[in-house]
Formats: sequence, C-alpha cells, structure tokens
Amino acid sequence: MSQTKNIPTCIGIIPDGNRRWAKERGLPAFEGHRQGINALERAALSARDFGIKHTVVYAFSTENWGRPAEEVSYLMDLFEEMAKKFLERLGKENVGVRFVGQLGRLSEKLQNAMQDAEEKSPKNPDLTLWICLSYGGRADIVQAANSLAKESKPITEDSLAGRLWAASMPNPDLIIRTSGEQRISNFMLWQGAYSELFFPKVYWPEFTKDNLELILKEYAERERRIGR
Repeated sequence: MSQTKNIPTCIGIIPDGNRRWAKERGLPAFEGHRQGINALERAALSARDFGIKHTVVYAFSTENWGRPAEEVSYLMDLFEEMAKKFLERLGKENVGVRFVGQLGRLSEKLQNAMQDAEEKSPKNPDLTLWICLSYGGRADIVQAANSLAKESKPITEDSLAGRLWAASMPNPDLIIRTSGEQRISNFMLWQGAYSELFFPKVYWPEFTKDNLELILKEYAERERRIGR
C-alpha cells in the first residue's frame, strides 16, 4: 500500500462474527474463535505495516461471561495460549501488548500469563496491541469514578479519563466492527465519543489487510469535526 494520508494513531476493533463464520461452514463455534485469533495476528501486523501506533481489540466483554460455560472455558484456554505463544511471535515483530478490563475476574494462571506477556513486550514497539478482556465501557467509567470518589478528588472529564483502564492509550480515531452489525456493544464508550465508525460486512475470521486498507482510505477522506 502506498502511504495513505491521515493515518490514524489508534484504531479500535470489535471482532464480530466468529460463531456465524463457523456455523456457515458446518464447523463448531470453537473453530471460529480459533480462526479469530489468527485474524487478530493478521490485523495487528497489518496495522503496524500501515503506520498505526495503537490497536485496541474487544476480545471478551463483561457480558460474554453469560455465554455457555463450555464456550467460556474454551475461550479462557485460548486466551492463555494466545498470551504464551501468539504474543511472543508478535513481540518478535516489535508489537507490544497491554491487557485492560476486569482482569481480577480471570484465573490466576491466565493473569500470570498476561503479566509475563506484558513484561516481555518490546520497550519501544512499532505498535501497541491493547487487548480488552472482561471489559465493558460502562464498568470502565464506573470504576474510574469510584477511584476518584474514594480519594475525595473532583470528578472532571480530565480526572476521570486519567483513571480509565487504558488511560495511557490515545482515544481511537476509528472503530471497526466486523460482520455488518451496526452497534458498539459497550466498547470504549468514553474514548470512542468522536471515533469514526466502520461496519464492514465481513466476518472477523475473514478480515484481511485489504479490508483494513479500504477502511483507512475511506477514513482519510472523511472530515473529522470533533463536535465543531
């Protein structure tokens, strides 16, 4: 891809459609989730290649805990495998990782794997991949407000933003939700207030570098007014 003007600093991704992708192919939902991890690796490397510095991915929401126990257990095992192997490969490509969300709800084994992955991340990465696990935008805002209230500190836009789980991450310039569904489902509610939204009609396991390139080209042509 030739250098596209107005490359975003940060993009958000809601990777939707794993289970539908699998169902349409007569495969178990688990296979859709596994292929979704492969798509995440492609997307992270593609974003890095396009000059994007931050990518935040909605891997597992607070609402996802309500899915069947067998599916949740499989996903937790998949995330642990991701933390141990997939993120090590990305580290060799100078991609760093950060985890955000209600991480205390995850198993100690998974938390240790995530901490190890963060500690082994490159110190000056070309791209930082923010992975949201047990994350919800409302829960994020509530915990930030409670943190300030406990210290009797004024709650302002700036002070609250500084207490969000991903406080050091730039706000997403754009948010992509795959599969064609047109909603953000409690993702980055505060940070995404002025994000450009894209809803490509492709299931997440099929999302490619070409799909991202088309979105970036359209993004470069949009006029971002930020409320002005």
